[in-house]
Formats: sequence, C-alpha cells, structure tokens
Amino acid sequence: MLSVQGEVDLSTLPSLHNALTRFVGAHPSTTVVVDLDGVYACDDTALGSLLGAAGRARDSGGDLVVVCNHGALRTRLERTGFDRAVVVVTTISALDDNAR
Repeated sequence: MLSVQGEVDLSTLPSLHNALTRFVGAHPSTTVVVDLDGVYACDDTALGSLLGAAGRARDSGGDLVVVCNHGALRTRLERTGFDRAVVVVTTISALDDNAR
C-alpha cells in the first residue's frame, strides 16, 4: 500500500507521480492500494496522476484502488466522477468486501 500525506497539488505532483510510477511498476498484475486518508488537500493535477497510475496498473493486468475516509476529499472524488473511474473504499477492510 502506498500512503500519501499532506497537500497534493501542482508543487508536490512530481513526488506523487514518481511514487505512483515506482509503486505500480513494482507490482505488475496486482491490485495496488493508494491510501489518501492522510491527505488534507488534493487538486485536479493529483487526481489526474492517480487516474494515470490506474491506467498503468490496468495495462499491466492489475488495478488501482483508493482508500479515502476523509469527508471533504471523499466528496471531491464523488463530485469529480473520480470514483466512477477508480474504485474508492472508505477503509482498508472494505477492500475485502469490494473484491467479492
């Protein structure tokens, strides 16, 4: 699981992008999990990077799931339609329920 902390915006995007690229690349053909519970702000560039990582995971035969329980961020993921492109769960334990 890759845990992301703090503010994710244009200034921190290169770090996020690099971490996602390495993480997805290190786990081909598996479902990778990105935990956003430590994120307090996330802009559109970060969502785009997560979508790109999900695409790379799918290209390698895997997938990407986001864990997010933070109310405002979860609402943002729903309003932008991100949750229609990438599975978003509220807890890590919900991953098992989602896999069924």
